[in-house]
Amino acid sequence: MLIKRQLFGRAGMMLAVAFLLVPLLAACGGTADTPTPAAPAATDTPAAAAATDTPAAAVSTDTPAAAETTPTEAAMVGETPSAGTAMSGTLKVGLVTDVGRLNDKSFNQSSWEGVEKAKTDLGVQDKAIETTDTKDYAKNIQQFIDDKYDAIVTVGFALGDATIKAAQANPNVKFIGVDQFQDPSKPTIPNLAGLVFEEDKAGYAAGVLAASLSKNNNVGAVCGTDSVPPVWRYCEAFKAGAKSVKPDITSQVVYHSDVDITKTFVDPDWGKTTALSMIDRGADVVFGAGGQTGNGAIYAAKEKNIPAIGVDTDQYFTIGDQYKGALVSSAMKLLTPGVYDQLKAVQDGTFKGGNVNGTTGMAPYHDWDSKVPADVKAKMQQVDAGLKDGSIKTCVSPAKGAPSPCGGTADATPTK
Repeated sequence: MLIKRQLFGRAGMMLAVAFLLVPLLAACGGTADTPTPAAPAATDTPAAAAATDTPAAAVSTDTPAAAETTPTEAAMVGETPSAGTAMSGTLKVGLVTDVGRLNDKSFNQSSWEGVEKAKTDLGVQDKAIETTDTKDYAKNIQQFIDDKYDAIVTVGFALGDATIKAAQANPNVKFIGVDQFQDPSKPTIPNLAGLVFEEDKAGYAAGVLAASLSKNNNVGAVCGTDSVPPVWRYCEAFKAGAKSVKPDITSQVVYHSDVDITKTFVDPDWGKTTALSMIDRGADVVFGAGGQTGNGAIYAAKEKNIPAIGVDTDQYFTIGDQYKGALVSSAMKLLTPGVYDQLKAVQDGTFKGGNVNGTTGMAPYHDWDSKVPADVKAKMQQVDAGLKDGSIKTCVSPAKGAPSPCGGTADATPTK
């Protein structure tokens, strides 16, 4: 009996000490069982971005609810700061990708790099959810809402409806919809900014460059689905730009036709096969516009030793080293600074709802700088200036089936 009393007394004392220590530790920003932080998220280097390619969920420990997400629903990446940081005023930023994956070396990746830049420059806490099925858009956004995030970036036209509904239902959360045009005829949603770009201008410049370099008077474009307006504008403007240089040029423009949108941006094999077919039919410059699907055109160009033009970002820094030599340039939407600027506005308190126009342009020539003739470089500078001051109009319709802004059909001849 005496032994039992001694043991009970010691156990009780230990419990009492633990009981006192728990709130003490919590007040200091930690617990007696602080979990190991998650691995760092994708950085702005291609090698680091590739680490996110695994579909298995990599969940930050500061979000218990997210830990229940199955790999088939979404994958989460992010770096958790030390416990208590968010409570001290750190802005919490979540990003939901479209189905093209975070390390698509194009659209999603460039948007994420804008968030990562905000993490580096502004000290925000960030996390990304990779969408693997379109039916999970709303659910993935809701995860960040439930976890009390201050700002949510949703990437891509397809997330537009889910983003609008979430913004209207959660007025205290700021939303940045990348490539999500807000209808100006409807009341402005004050906590939702649509970051949009004039893709037709970048696509037009890409067409001018392709036609100027083509010796066969034949160019090609491998494109994601034409049901996504930004893709449509890129590729139709590519044709218009090529025609402005050589009116009789052959422009082989092919859109991925799968009815399942989840496949149209993640099919590099189809993209490569399609581009090889174009090359067999005479194309000697190809444009890849559509995430990983468009990257297939770059792979084909490298194999056939012809120039390729990338899309959305300067893909020279995101495509694999073995393929970058094929890239003569890229038609860019400056996504990284666009996303960053909006997050800075959130932090500064200057954020406004409505449409925000991002910048487009062509990337440097990199390895091709000495191969691009001086007169072509001069022409590209003139085209860039004309697109910016409005003296050159692409005449490309906003979306498939919509009338051309210059009148007539979507394939109207551009003005010069």
